[in-house]
Amino acid sequence: MAIDRTMREWTQSAAQKAWLGGAAVSVLAMMVATPALAGSVAAEAPAPAEAAEPAAEPAAEPANDIVVTGTRIVKDGFAAPTPVAVLSSADIKAQAPANLSNFVNQLPAVTQGSTSANSSGSLSNGLAGINSVNLRGLGASRTLVLVDGQRSVASATNGVVDVNTVPQDLVERVEVVTGGASAQYGSDAVGGVVNFILNKKYKGFKLTADQGITTYGDGRNYRLSGSAGFSLLDDRMHVLLNAEYAKQDGVSTIARSWNNSGYFMIANPNTAAGQPSWINGAGIGPSGYTAGGLITGTTLSSASSLVGKYFLAPGQLGTLNFGAKSNSGYMVGGDYQTTLAGHVGTNSLMPDEARFSAFGRVGYDLTSRIEVFAQFGWNRYIGESYYQQTPSTGVTIAGDNAYLQSLYPTVAAALGNSQANKITIGTSNAGYPVPGSHNTRDVYRYVVGTKGKFDALGREWNFDAYFQHGETKSHEQLINTWQTQRMALAQDAVFAPAGNALGVAAGTIVCRSSLTNPTDGCVPINRLGTSGPSASGLAYIYGNQPWRDQTLKQDVAAASLSGDLFKLPGGSAAIAFGGEWRRESVSGYVPDEFQPLKNSITGTTTARWLYGNYLPNTGAYTVKEGFVEIDLPVLPGVNLNGAARGTDYSTSGSVLTYKGGATWQVNSSIKLRGTYSRDIRAPNLSELFAAPTARTNTVVLTKDFAGITGVTAGSTGFVESTIGNVNLKPEKANTWTMGAVLTPSFIPGFTASFDYYDINIKDSIGAITSQNTVDFCNQGQTAYCSNVVFNGTTLQSIVIQPFNFASQHAKGFDIDASYRTMLSKISANLPGTLTIRGTTTHYIANVVDNKIFPVDYAGVNGGSLSGGFSSPSWVYRISAFYEVGAANINLVYRGFSDGVYGNDYIECNGSCPTVSNLNQYRTINNNKIKGISYLDASVQFKIKSERVKDMSITFVVNNLLDKDPVLVGNGPTGNNVPAYAQTNRSIYDVMGRTFRVSAKIGF
Repeated sequence: MAIDRTMREWTQSAAQKAWLGGAAVSVLAMMVATPALAGSVAAEAPAPAEAAEPAAEPAAEPANDIVVTGTRIVKDGFAAPTPVAVLSSADIKAQAPANLSNFVNQLPAVTQGSTSANSSGSLSNGLAGINSVNLRGLGASRTLVLVDGQRSVASATNGVVDVNTVPQDLVERVEVVTGGASAQYGSDAVGGVVNFILNKKYKGFKLTADQGITTYGDGRNYRLSGSAGFSLLDDRMHVLLNAEYAKQDGVSTIARSWNNSGYFMIANPNTAAGQPSWINGAGIGPSGYTAGGLITGTTLSSASSLVGKYFLAPGQLGTLNFGAKSNSGYMVGGDYQTTLAGHVGTNSLMPDEARFSAFGRVGYDLTSRIEVFAQFGWNRYIGESYYQQTPSTGVTIAGDNAYLQSLYPTVAAALGNSQANKITIGTSNAGYPVPGSHNTRDVYRYVVGTKGKFDALGREWNFDAYFQHGETKSHEQLINTWQTQRMALAQDAVFAPAGNALGVAAGTIVCRSSLTNPTDGCVPINRLGTSGPSASGLAYIYGNQPWRDQTLKQDVAAASLSGDLFKLPGGSAAIAFGGEWRRESVSGYVPDEFQPLKNSITGTTTARWLYGNYLPNTGAYTVKEGFVEIDLPVLPGVNLNGAARGTDYSTSGSVLTYKGGATWQVNSSIKLRGTYSRDIRAPNLSELFAAPTARTNTVVLTKDFAGITGVTAGSTGFVESTIGNVNLKPEKANTWTMGAVLTPSFIPGFTASFDYYDINIKDSIGAITSQNTVDFCNQGQTAYCSNVVFNGTTLQSIVIQPFNFASQHAKGFDIDASYRTMLSKISANLPGTLTIRGTTTHYIANVVDNKIFPVDYAGVNGGSLSGGFSSPSWVYRISAFYEVGAANINLVYRGFSDGVYGNDYIECNGSCPTVSNLNQYRTINNNKIKGISYLDASVQFKIKSERVKDMSITFVVNNLLDKDPVLVGNGPTGNNVPAYAQTNRSIYDVMGRTFRVSAKIGF
């Protein structure tokens, strides 16, 4: 791996300490447990979902003085008109997740987001390793992530916050607002808000150690966390500290048997009338390359019999049995396993990563009602993952190539050993190290502020003011990626003639270019067979690997005031108001040698490297905001709530957001609630200021594309250039929700809620894919043709840029029900307490309209073409806690329903309708993807001891039944498809059964 040696040694040392520390805590827990468990079985305790923390961990806020995320007015969550889902610390502890994002992403209202496991292909944009949250299937950038109600600096230029920067062991609860909240909290709260509430009043000292491994013996991970909270100066000063180390061993390939089926989606090789345009299934592989090189063409007609031969060991050739060939570069049947070998599953199943974090907070009570505080957080992420064993097509080898002549003389002889006669080959470059990324990310967060209460105008007022400075410093570096120009020179290897300018012996293998330019430093490489180049050849084509340093900064100053105004028939009217100022900026540095080549006339870029053609991003904007919220209990049981926020952006001007809501307590068992809001999402730093980045990709072209005579139909490679747009304006969303809360008195302990939502986004910011770009151009949408650049008849590049051109409309509903009872109420012989909670979300529609053809992504279980917006139709999670004495047993049943590849596809076989526009209702042989359900289980033993206040050990098994993911055919374009998992890894479990053990000791 390419990890810096000093950092590696530090990581390994810390990992050893974490492992030893975890083992010590586990052994200590079991030693103390031996005499304690037998006498504690009969003890009763509150249900875990609603349990008060032990004495060492008091609640962060008094129960009667809570600011719920759905509103800025102090009240309890039950009275808020906006639905708020709450995950308690007991929920988190029961599953002892390896990282917090894995747990939050189980919520039914959360759809596919970026995780460190599924972002391994995010190379040039530096997003590899980010763990984001995506509410409602609207995209992670439309979910606002808060820490204690405050913004946190983004971890990347796309504005997303890495959830794992939050100190996991200090999280008291997670509040999820599943509706728009821009009027209360500002931009990005379109899909909702995820607010991590920390236990700021914790007292004591605790250590937590956990570790896990899959049933296949890989993916080992471990975590060690220590927290301390204590008071000084007569209990006026409270100090809170936390440090954490976590390590995860990477799984560098998709080493699972279910990934060996050759299950993909491709353009149908059978183009007869009535056949579907796309097909998916098993037994599919590439048709244009093999591990050691497939001869796909020759310039010498008499050597045409070479086409279809592929290189094996020196002197050996195989003849490929082609299956039915598709114009998207695949074939059905034939020797598909031969063409997949060396490429399939070379993407990382799990990244190798380490996380270090430190957190500190000091609060001082100036008076009994006023606190000042200072807070610091630091999180370091070090991650390494592999993208793919990148295939190359169209590689030219001349007949006088030295490696061809010495290793495969029959092929060279067929070409007359002549430079004039050539073959083209396709190879998956077996024997080369797999390209990937090594990213380091440091996130710093400093907060100073004050909060408290005072009396004025005969009333009590609550105030809160803070200033935050956040910085994210990232070092983004590629590994095992070659310089394209050096590769072209190195692969053109020849025998040096006598008396050459290099002064080497005749017959020495050299680069052809060195014969005329002896100082070019070129080292010849062999592109034939599977042995790979020499170490010196690799050093030449790789050189120093490209990297970029990038710094994100966020400054926030905010103040708010809330209190009661006057009496109304239903109670006291309340108001909250305040203002906020924010500045976001990005700056970066890339050495000139690592930047793509830039045309000074056109401004376009050309890839210098296979991947990682970095350019520094530079830009900044400021935001000024003011808000007001009012709560009016107009009648007993009837509350009206309204909020408004005025926002001024330095880049796009002013915008108004607002919200109105109401609750009606019909009787003691039924409460109705509803809201209507205007919400916004402002363009992020990447969308505004992204410098042009270049990466390789493939698209399928039609013959004589866009009227250019001579363009060949089929899959072709090109350079994709992505650039920002400073003229973007904020997205605007109109959202309304309506629902009911049931607390029937005849079923004590039972609560249920139903909430419907409807979100309509206008001026949506987005960019269409490269394949869409060429398809729209081909269909007469001439505005897209200017983004497709040809050099003669060869596709050179496609430019991707975001615009306010689309709209998105999502609607669905949530059902949440919980029941808690002491089993002794059912039967005197049944000990313990049972708590059951079930949550389900039904995604009715999620329509993205690009002004050409609207597509509904609700119920879409496939992920390759969805742009991150797809979500299964039904998603559910049911958890059951049974607490008896010292034992706490937890079962979780979670999953989602059957779905489709696309709601815009027509499933047919042999009698398909004729579709003139292949982006509208594309025909497909199989449009069904099965859902799945998983069972997780855990058991926690609370250990009583006179020597410690709080001790427990928890055993967890996730995916208890070890279910394989459902196979999903990804494709039909993209040269990385065979390398990736043959499923939708954003929603299906690809790791299999995992075991975890967690031990906690508190003093």
